[in-house]
Amino acid sequence: KYNVLFIADEVQTGLARTGKMLCIDHEGVRPDMVILGKALSGGFYPVSAILANDPVMLCLERGTHGSTYGGNPLGCKVAMTALQVLIDEKLAENADRMGKKLRASLADLPKDVVSVVRGKGLLNAIVINPKFYAWEVCLRLRNNGLLAKSTHGDIIRFAPPLTITEEQMDECLRIIKGTIMSFAQGL
Repeated sequence: KYNVLFIADEVQTGLARTGKMLCIDHEGVRPDMVILGKALSGGFYPVSAILANDPVMLCLERGTHGSTYGGNPLGCKVAMTALQVLIDEKLAENADRMGKKLRASLADLPKDVVSVVRGKGLLNAIVINPKFYAWEVCLRLRNNGLLAKSTHGDIIRFAPPLTITEEQMDECLRIIKGTIMSFAQGL
């Protein structure tokens, strides 16, 4: 309609992380291009990809595009194997199920410490009340046995592995809740 390409950057969000194979799948639309990386190899090899249909890809004429490492056979095999593991082990489904459990449990955290819980699948965040520092919460989480990343000063990101089990999620939730409660109680 507007002669503009719709490009879905799925480098962080793609490949089962949000509970579907691609995050854009939550929206029920098909982009003109998809950008993949990071998880494409399961963390074993540096691989990225751009996916598009023929009308888009065939705009590139032979010799107008190149890449030093493009088409690396080892990288391609690693990526194909990682994708098969995602499918065979139903990791998108696990991310969806475990993410729902995580968000449902975190929704009960004290609102004077955690103002917002959000996410999809196993890509989640909590927004910390401005009177606390997300970095300090992350340090205490670490001391209690859980690694998390603070971003933008007041946000803590939780991105557990796609293979996380029910028992492991319960342990994560125990640590998160205990840590947040310690801030709520002024400890």
